[in-house]
Amino acid sequence: MRNRRRPRRPNRSANPPEQRPLHVGTDHGEPVLIPPSSHFAPPQRDRGWGAFAEPFIRANEAALAELDVKPTLEAGEEGLRIRLRPGGRAGAVPLCSAQTQRPIGGFVVRPRFGWAGVGRVLHATGWAAAPRLGAFPLVPGSGREVPPWVIAGPVLERLRQLLDSQERGYEEREAILAKPRGRILWDQYRTVSLARGRWHRLPCRYPELDADPKLRRFIRWTLEQVHRSLLAAGYDDLMGRFLATEAAGLLDRLSEVTGQAPSRQQLDELTRNRQVSGAVFRQGLEAMAWIFDERGLGGGRTLDGLAWHLPLAEAWEAYVEAIVREEAARTGGDVRVGRLRETIFPISWSDPVHRSLGHLEPDIVVRHGSRVQIVDAKYKSHLVELDEHGWRRFADDLRGRHRADLHQVLAYASLFEASEVKATLAYPLRWDTWESLSSRGRDRSHAELLHGGRRVLLELRGLPFGQPPGGTRGLGSEDIVSWSPSAPGTGGRSRLS
Repeated sequence: MRNRRRPRRPNRSANPPEQRPLHVGTDHGEPVLIPPSSHFAPPQRDRGWGAFAEPFIRANEAALAELDVKPTLEAGEEGLRIRLRPGGRAGAVPLCSAQTQRPIGGFVVRPRFGWAGVGRVLHATGWAAAPRLGAFPLVPGSGREVPPWVIAGPVLERLRQLLDSQERGYEEREAILAKPRGRILWDQYRTVSLARGRWHRLPCRYPELDADPKLRRFIRWTLEQVHRSLLAAGYDDLMGRFLATEAAGLLDRLSEVTGQAPSRQQLDELTRNRQVSGAVFRQGLEAMAWIFDERGLGGGRTLDGLAWHLPLAEAWEAYVEAIVREEAARTGGDVRVGRLRETIFPISWSDPVHRSLGHLEPDIVVRHGSRVQIVDAKYKSHLVELDEHGWRRFADDLRGRHRADLHQVLAYASLFEASEVKATLAYPLRWDTWESLSSRGRDRSHAELLHGGRRVLLELRGLPFGQPPGGTRGLGSEDIVSWSPSAPGTGGRSRLS
C-alpha cells in the first residue's frame, strides 16, 4: 500500500508577530516610563537599562528634541530607568533601538484638550498653525492613535489655495476653423479639405490659454487619496467627516479631468520649470509629495504614521488672534500682531552683554481711538489643571509662575501712551469649565491700576479651547466627537471635555 501523506498541521507554536511598542503621553503631563523590553535593549540582570540607557537617549535625542520631550535617567530598585517628559508640543516620533539605531517603536504626545479640541482650533484659524512634518522615518503604530485629519487638514488647505491661485498655462490644441489661427496644418489641408472641396476649412494648431491640465490631474489624484483615507477612518470622527466633505467639494472643481498619480521626477520638474515665486505653489507641491511618498495618508499604511509635531502655544496664539480680530471687527478696532512683526519695541542697552533681549513684542495690540488693549495668549504647563476651582484661586491670588505672566503683560502696557490701557492675559479652559463660568459671568476677572493719572485695567480672561470664533464655521451644531477608537464601552466616541 502506498503511504498516504498526512496533511500538514498548522504550527501552533508559531506566535503572531509582536506589536512594536507605542508609548503615549500628554502635553505638559506626567513623564512616561520607557521599559527596555526586548525591543530597545537586550535584557539586563537587574531588569533595567544598564549600559544601554545612554545609547538609547543618544539614538533618539534629535527626534525627542523636535517633539519637545525631555528624557531623564533615574536609579531604582530595578536598575536604571528612563522617563520621557512631554513638553508643549503634540505629535509623534519614532523611537530607535539602542543597539541597531533603527526605529523599533514610537512616542506620541496627545494634546491635553483632546484631538477634537485641536482639530477645531486648527480649522478655526485656517490651519495657520498646521502640523510640521519631521525628517524622520514613519512612526510604528501611530496610525491608530493619531486621527487622519491631522495631516489631511493642511493637505486640503494647501491644495485649495493652489486651486484658487493656480497659474494658467497654454495647452496646444488642434481644430478645423474658418479663419486661420496659430499654424495651419498644410498637409492635412491638402489631403482632407481640398480633396473634399472644402477649401474654406482650415486645420490649425494653436496654443489655448487654459489651466494646466497635467497639474490639475495630479491635484485630483491627491484629493482622491485623501478623500478615500478620511472615509476609511469611519464616521465617528466629526472633523474627519467634515474634511471628507471639503475634499469632495474640491474634487467637484476638477470634474473635467481624471486623476493621475505623479512621479517624483514630474513633481521635481514642476518645481523647477514653473519658476515658482510664491509659497502657495511650493506648499501645494509639497503636500502632493507627502501623499505620493505614502507618508501617512494615501499609502494604505494604517498602522504607521508620519513623524510630526505641533507647537500648541502657537496654535493657541493663532486661535486667540482669530477671536480678537472678530471682536475688533465688530467694534472698529485696529489689530496689530507680533506674528507679523507689527508690535516690536526695540530695547537699547548701554551694556552690550544684555543684547540677547533686544526687543519686546506683545502678541496682539488693539487700538480703539485713544484706548489700547494688549492681549497676551498663554498656554503653559502651570495651567494643566485649571478647572473651575483652580480658576477662582488663580484669579484671586496670582502666585509664583502666574505672577511672571502678570509682570510681562504690565511691561507691555507701559510701552503705550494712551488714556486707557487694558492688559489681557488669555488662558485656555476646557469647554465645560468655560461654559459654567461664562453662564455666571465668571470667565473674566478685572483689576484696576492707577499711576500718575494713567489708568491700566488688568484682565484675566478664560477662553474655551476648541470652540471656533463666530460659531462652528460649518462644522454643525452637534458636539465634536473625540478621536479615541480604543475607548472601552464608547464605540470610539466621547464628548468634548
